[in-house]
Amino acid sequence: MTTLAQHIDTCLAALGRDDFALVFADFVETLGVDQIMVFAIGDDRAQCLLSRHFSHGALAGRLAATYLDGWFLQDPLLPELRKADVGTVTLHRLEDLAPRMGTEYRRVFFGAPGLAAKTTMVAVGDRLRLFVSLYHTGDGAECAPDLARLAGRLALMHFERAAQSDIPAPLAVLSTRERAVCLGILSARKTDLIAADLGVAASTVVTYRKRAYGKLGITSRAGLFAICGR
Repeated sequence: MTTLAQHIDTCLAALGRDDFALVFADFVETLGVDQIMVFAIGDDRAQCLLSRHFSHGALAGRLAATYLDGWFLQDPLLPELRKADVGTVTLHRLEDLAPRMGTEYRRVFFGAPGLAAKTTMVAVGDRLRLFVSLYHTGDGAECAPDLARLAGRLALMHFERAAQSDIPAPLAVLSTRERAVCLGILSARKTDLIAADLGVAASTVVTYRKRAYGKLGITSRAGLFAICGR
């Protein structure tokens, strides 16, 4: 069994590399959360860098797509993110933010999907300003603050170091074949053409697609295009 220290060491060793998302997701899952989402926020645009759900397949992608569609501008933590100092990672709990949320924002992102708790780290680097959010859909205890802040710090360190890539960041949590299938879909290639590219049967492509969508928390091509910013 992998210890917490080993998970952290593996994440540190993978900073800036393509395999970081996979080992980071493994670490976050040990914290007892149901999903993690990482968004980079600019002046008038948000980008999804990571969307990984561990128990409710359709939730993460739907929330990510909705958030990217302008709702990030109503995030109650946006003022803190914009004024935060470089190098800082601060923790915020849902119960502290609730009084500052608009009624419709709370309904869309918490009431309708049934989210019980959320911990968000405002993480600011030289290049990026991130929201690193950990969600709970059940009655379990929220993760320890120190470990939540560590998750935020690791995400910031990685995405600050990561080189620009033509591959959408959310796909980094997928296996090589799952990622190839999603890239094929994003390129508007049909299932049989993707199968030919990979040298597998069309039914195998469907299996990879289902696995990829499950990890990303989406249920359709539209969801894939949304979280990948296409």
